[in-house]
Amino acid sequence: MGSSEWQKSSYSGANNDCVEVRTVEGVIELRESDDGDIVVRTTRAKFAKFLQGVKAGEFDHHADFGA
Repeated sequence: MGSSEWQKSSYSGANNDCVEVRTVEGVIELRESDDGDIVVRTTRAKFAKFLQGVKAGEFDHHADFGA
């Protein structure tokens, strides 16, 4: 990822209620597409570790899969 343009997951389809991500000067930035004023910044290493946790189901207990 080397672009400063916001990217969203292909799973979001045409929906605008998703998380967007971009890289700016080596820093990973994330935001909610419907509330772009709040931006979370992190390092590449921490973001990679977070994604590993998501893929491993580490955060599934926070999700409401019944909705």
